[in-house]
Amino acid sequence: MEVHVPSTTPSFLHHMDNTATPSAASFPTGTCIYMCPERERREREAQKRLHPFEVLDGTEQHRLPRADPLKIVKEYARPAAGKDSTKPSDLRPPAVLLQTVQYLVDDVLPRSDVPWSQVYSFVFDRLRAVRQDMTIQRVGGEVCVAILEKCLGFLLCAGYRLCEAPLCHFDPRINDTHVQECFGWLCRCYRSGMYEQEAEYQALFLLYNLGSLEALCQALLLPTHIRKTPEVRMAMAVNRAYLEGNFPRFFRLLRQLSPLQSCSIHRHVAPCQRQALLIFSHGFSSKNCRYPLDRLAQLLGFESQLQATQFCQQHGLTIVGNSVVFLRSAFKDPGAVLHAPSYKLVDKKLGLRTWSEIINEPSLQL
Repeated sequence: MEVHVPSTTPSFLHHMDNTATPSAASFPTGTCIYMCPERERREREAQKRLHPFEVLDGTEQHRLPRADPLKIVKEYARPAAGKDSTKPSDLRPPAVLLQTVQYLVDDVLPRSDVPWSQVYSFVFDRLRAVRQDMTIQRVGGEVCVAILEKCLGFLLCAGYRLCEAPLCHFDPRINDTHVQECFGWLCRCYRSGMYEQEAEYQALFLLYNLGSLEALCQALLLPTHIRKTPEVRMAMAVNRAYLEGNFPRFFRLLRQLSPLQSCSIHRHVAPCQRQALLIFSHGFSSKNCRYPLDRLAQLLGFESQLQATQFCQQHGLTIVGNSVVFLRSAFKDPGAVLHAPSYKLVDKKLGLRTWSEIINEPSLQL
């Protein structure tokens, strides 16, 4: 049985090798005490470029809506020739950056008055600007780790919540690029000290990069006190079940993951279900063999027998009554498989908790 293993090195590994940094004295230190610099606030007000989330209540219908100083957040801007992006007055110091991230997670993320794709677009851009300020100032240490952990929590949750969104609202490749960059930066920070959530995020990157031999090798080089934690051991067990093609065990383990861990691995669920069907089509190939549909749905993490039926039919398999007929010659690859939300594997684990709470405390279990 052949299991697909990504052949390209995840981009987080490229970031982890770049350890040479100039003296901190050669980098600017921000002096802006607000989430958005005063210069940018005035400029965006004059150009009518305020996001609806940032407009001061009661001024929405004005010719030039005003910005709410407690809600406006610095937007991301690409470095431009001739434009100085290192002015201290335009940069937020580490404490303000952390405060900004906390505002985005606690106050913007839970909004339900607009489609969540709009929330994602706003938060994604503002977190990108936070990381840009961190890069310019070479922010490190505990504040840097706390910010990157929350950025990753948001990006992983978004990858799950918007898995069915059209490309114009959510691009999984762009989101993936930022996830990998944050993982690389965070892992580099972890090498410089002891951090409370390291085991959880090392496990998350193993699950997100399921089947990557480079990621597994990196995990094996972790300090013993991290490698032996329940989180990392579980992530290693999930990877082992995947590489061995033991998908019944793989999906049993998935039911034990935390909500954020489940979001991290969700993009691999449908491909693993397809791979499992291929294995079953070889192992149970017979016109007279009938495999119980309810058993298959439970074994491979489907939401219902109906979802299992539709998935099997997409792959050329025949359903007779409440059973599947596996034939090696009938199996077909329909191409890209849509990643549907999963109540059993993800949403059910939330309970009464919000996504903001999950991001703030990723290790919370059921």
